[in-house]
Amino acid sequence: MRHPLTAAVLGLGLGLSLLASAAEAHGPSRQKTSQEALLNASPDEVWAAVGQFGDMSWHPAVFSTEAPQGNEIKGRRTLTLGAADGPQLLEELTKYDADKRSYSYRISKDDVTILPVTNYSSTLKVEDREGKALVTWSGAFYRGHPNNNPPPELTDEAAIKAVNDLYRAGLDNLAERFGAGEGG
Repeated sequence: MRHPLTAAVLGLGLGLSLLASAAEAHGPSRQKTSQEALLNASPDEVWAAVGQFGDMSWHPAVFSTEAPQGNEIKGRRTLTLGAADGPQLLEELTKYDADKRSYSYRISKDDVTILPVTNYSSTLKVEDREGKALVTWSGAFYRGHPNNNPPPELTDEAAIKAVNDLYRAGLDNLAERFGAGEGG
């Protein structure tokens, strides 16, 4: 006859094993990332460059932007990347606050061949740091592959790198245009 404590320990071990298996089967978790740049320009100057949802001309990867609804909530924009016949990202504006120099948007149609993420949402904001503009671009998303054992190009790491590279390219372009502030 087993001791009651032995049975409890075995039961706990089995329960933890099943819990670990369930966690592995769960799939990807939501990833978050944020990049920022301190610029040698006033927040209003920088907001004038980046604050229109329908104008991504400040980002070097964007060839053109179409946003017929402008800064209207639920308005959509189409970003054509690289060249006139380049791939397109479709995005929707979810929040816009010119007074706070901030807007949020989401990708409305995932295409993991362009950006290896799904359920992507992002916020771009410009804040005052002693007269200089602090631009913060942050996002939350899932990797491009929903199941376990994703291919290398659709892992959490690949998703985070791709989004960080996207943000960094835009922020570096702004730093080149306005000059980087100390610590930026």
